[in-house]
Amino acid sequence: MITLEKEFTAPRTGSADLLAYFKHQVQTNIGEGDIPIRFAVTATTDDDYHYEVGLLTGQKDSRFQSGPSIFESAKRQIENTQQFNVVLTIPTGIGAELGGHDGDAGSLAKLIGANCDHLITHPNVVNASDINELPANGLYVEGSVLSRFMLGSIGLQPVRSNRLLVVVDAHPDQAFVNAAINAVSAARASYGLECPRVVQMDPPIELTAQYSESGRAVGRIDGFKALIDILDKYKGEYDAVALASVIYVPFSYHTDYFDQKGAMVNPWGGVEAMLTHTISEFYNVPSAHAPMFENQQIANMDPGVVDPRMAAEAISLTFLQSVLKGLQRSPRIVTGLDAMKHHSVLSAADISCLVIPDGVLGLPTLAALEQGIPVIAVKENKNLMNNDLTLLPWAAGQLHIVENYWEAMGVLSALKAGISPDSVRRPLADTEVIGETEELANVMLGAKLSDLSLPKPVKVEDYKS
Repeated sequence: MITLEKEFTAPRTGSADLLAYFKHQVQTNIGEGDIPIRFAVTATTDDDYHYEVGLLTGQKDSRFQSGPSIFESAKRQIENTQQFNVVLTIPTGIGAELGGHDGDAGSLAKLIGANCDHLITHPNVVNASDINELPANGLYVEGSVLSRFMLGSIGLQPVRSNRLLVVVDAHPDQAFVNAAINAVSAARASYGLECPRVVQMDPPIELTAQYSESGRAVGRIDGFKALIDILDKYKGEYDAVALASVIYVPFSYHTDYFDQKGAMVNPWGGVEAMLTHTISEFYNVPSAHAPMFENQQIANMDPGVVDPRMAAEAISLTFLQSVLKGLQRSPRIVTGLDAMKHHSVLSAADISCLVIPDGVLGLPTLAALEQGIPVIAVKENKNLMNNDLTLLPWAAGQLHIVENYWEAMGVLSALKAGISPDSVRRPLADTEVIGETEELANVMLGAKLSDLSLPKPVKVEDYKS
C-alpha cells in the first residue's frame, strides 16, 4: 500500500458544475483500485486544466475501497447568519509567500480570528515547529477535513480536549525517539495534554519528499500497513493522531532551503499532507505530522541567521510541539445527517467566507463555488498555482480579489456588516439601469400597457369627510 501523486490534463469546460466535472475526470483517468486523497488544479490555460491527484494505490483493503469520495458534497440549503465564521486556507507545498514556510501565517490567523466568531484553518497556517499561536476561537483541522467540511459532507464539533495517540517511528539513533517522547511529556506537564500512550512503530513508515512538474511539494509513502495496524489496534482509545517520522530528502535540501531565503518551496509539507489526508479521510480523526531529523549530522547543522519566515524551523529539534498543541483541541469530525444537525456542530451552512491566496484552485475553492460562499483571494500572497479565478462561474459579488491581507480584512469586515464592499470605495460607480423596450414589454406581458385596465387615481378630496 503506497501513496503517490499523479498529474493529468483535462479540457477546459463551460460547465457550471466544476466539482462534478473534475470528479468524472479523475475517475476516468486513475487506475482500478486507486483512491484519490488530494486534488489541486495547478494551471488553467486557454484550452486545458492541468491538475494533480494524490492517490492511495496498491491496496486491497475493502474498507478503503468503500470509503467516501473526496468530491462528495451536500449542497447547503441555507446560510446561518447568527455567526460570522471564516475559513482561512494556504495550501501546503505551493511556495506561498506568506504561509509557505513554518507557521509564518500564524499572525494572520490571529488577525482574522479577532474579527470573526470562529476561524477554521489547517496546520500549514499555524504550525511553527515548537510554536502554535492558534487563536482561542480557532478550529485546527487537517486539510482533507477542511475540504470535506466545506463540501458539506461532515460537520465539526468543538471539544474541550482530545486524547492523543502519538506514533513515533523507530529510528537508528534512539536520541531522536527520546526527544519526541520528551516533547510529549513536556506537553503533558505544561498545558495538560492527555496522551494515553506513545507507540513506537517498527518497521517505520517511509516518507520521501518529491516535487511535481508544477513545482508543488508532493511525495511518496511506503509501508502504510504498519501504521494501519497500529491505528486499528488502539481504535477507541484515541480522538486524534500525532505522528513523528523521518522524511527523506536529498542531503543538500537541508542547507539549500535556508540559503535560498524563501525561493525554495518547502519540500517536507507536501508528503506530510498526503499522509494526514489518508489517515483523517478513512479514520475520521484529526491528524498531523512532524518530521524527525535523519541523523545527528543534520541536527547539528548551523544554518546561521535565517529568513524570519523559516526561523522556527532553525530552532527546533522535534518539530512536534505545534502538532501536539493543535491536536489537543482539534474539533471532532461529525458524520451522519442527524448528528450534523445538533446545535453544537458547525456545518457548511455556518461558513461565512473563505480566504485564499489568489490563483489557488483546489477542493476548498470548488466547494465555495458550489456552496455560494464568498471568497476573498489575495494577490500579494504569490504562489506556484497559475489559475485565473475570474474565469470560474461565480455568482455576482461572490469573488473578491484584493491586493493584500490588509485589504482582505476590509472586505471581510464589509461582508460581516452586510454591506457591499464597493460602497466604501470612491469613485462610486453609477447605478446601472437597464431599459426595456415596449416590444419586449409586450412579449413579457402579452399586451400593450395602454390596453391594461388600471384603477383610476384617488384624489385627496375623496378622503375628506
